[in-house]
Amino acid sequence: MAQTVGILGGGQLARMMAIAGAPLGLRFRVVDTVKDACASQVAPLICADYNDFDAITAFSEGIDVVTFDFENVPADTAMFLASRVPVFPNPQALAVAQDRLEEKQLFQRLGMLTPEFATVDSREDLEAGVAKVGLPAILKTRRLGYDGKGQVRIKSKDDLNAAWAKLGDVPLILEAMVPFEREISVVAVRGRGGEFATYPLTQNFHQNSILSASLSPAPNTGAIQETAVGYARRLAEELDYVGVFALELFVHQGRLLANEMAPRVHNSGHWTIEGARTSQFENHLRAVLGWPLGGTEAHETSVLLNWIGEVPDALPVLSEPLGHWHDYGKTPRAGRKVGHATFTGPAAEVAAALGRLAAALNRPDQIEPVLEAMKA
Repeated sequence: MAQTVGILGGGQLARMMAIAGAPLGLRFRVVDTVKDACASQVAPLICADYNDFDAITAFSEGIDVVTFDFENVPADTAMFLASRVPVFPNPQALAVAQDRLEEKQLFQRLGMLTPEFATVDSREDLEAGVAKVGLPAILKTRRLGYDGKGQVRIKSKDDLNAAWAKLGDVPLILEAMVPFEREISVVAVRGRGGEFATYPLTQNFHQNSILSASLSPAPNTGAIQETAVGYARRLAEELDYVGVFALELFVHQGRLLANEMAPRVHNSGHWTIEGARTSQFENHLRAVLGWPLGGTEAHETSVLLNWIGEVPDALPVLSEPLGHWHDYGKTPRAGRKVGHATFTGPAAEVAAALGRLAAALNRPDQIEPVLEAMKA
């Protein structure tokens, strides 16, 4: 009998999970607050508020396991569901990842290095935080921020009033700005029985605080590989985590600083659809269902390019033998992730294809940093 997976959240991650699960014979049911969420293109969708427990109860009937596609699903909703049906990752992991302060404190308890940070609950705390972590710094909401939302950069004390006026009505955290050499992510998966695996480390590139490109395997990671994987394993075991997650890390002066955890499949792991033995989406489903995990080895070199705001012309990508195209079926909007492309193959051939694409799409700012990293 086919099993049914319930997904809280109907964005592109839920959509890609459902696509990955179809060959496995899985069925899906999605709940989202927006009736035309893009996952509705591939799976039945219930439109409801996450705090409408009558609707959430109806959603849970007849499903075998619940997961989620973004970390801002209310933890109370996940806990409510957990009393009725298995929920993975567990609500505790979700709750920790929803609060940047609790997350950083957990990292430090586990012996992971982090940027300097300070709790900010008042204007006086902001002054004290600046004295502690120094400037420049980033003031962030403790909850609900992602892709650069809910944060303000503070370059000097002259910026404090404006930063407080913009964010000061919610609990905040002030984080030191680290002049890191690069950002990498560990995409990891842990099964119900504690089995654990990671994909090759991925180097990430950002524009306007939004992930614009990823390169995997990240070059020259021999000295940090063991530490990065160790951080991820420690975190997964502490939280009794089940499923895929990503740990974002800064590389600074040969050290790894833990930045954020995403308790879900992650944008920096999209390359695994074409570039790894088993995609992060299939492995997440295997994990939450209690099935054996698939291999996480990379086939060759992969580069992911995010489409932000609107999708470009598909033909230049589709004209490249190594190119793979993904359109999420979303309405274009500034700052919105609406699709991606992945190039997978021998490194030299991927670089050549990217060079042609940079000219064809007129996207040198997005592609050239990746090409520079590939030369390292």
